[in-house]
Amino acid sequence: MAVAKKSARKPAAKKKAAPLKKASSARKTAAAKKPASTTLTMRQLGTIIAENNELSKKQANELLDDLVDVLTKNLKKGTRIRIAGLGTFVVRKRAARWGRNPATGEKIRIKASKKVAFRPAKELKEAV
Repeated sequence: MAVAKKSARKPAAKKKAAPLKKASSARKTAAAKKPASTTLTMRQLGTIIAENNELSKKQANELLDDLVDVLTKNLKKGTRIRIAGLGTFVVRKRAARWGRNPATGEKIRIKASKKVAFRPAKELKEAV
């Protein structure tokens, strides 16, 4: 009869788990106080406009789509758009500048670009 040999290996040692980092109390309270924000979509806006103006939802949504198209075309041309009670949309040029890659610290060139800026009207600021 053959006798099975016992393994000379020792059982693997269990690794200790890394200690969990505790979040700072400032972060906890800031996250707890921040209310959940909601988003109003174009469809929901269309529904509200349809109900308030006795339009079909389809008509209201087409109206909003047309509004966005007109705003986009005019902003591409560089036209400033002022909507009374809401605010002003304008295209601003951003100059080329130097930045830094956060992963490597390497200096990189950021090319010039355009951005859409919105300045709220006085009525909107006071209402909010």
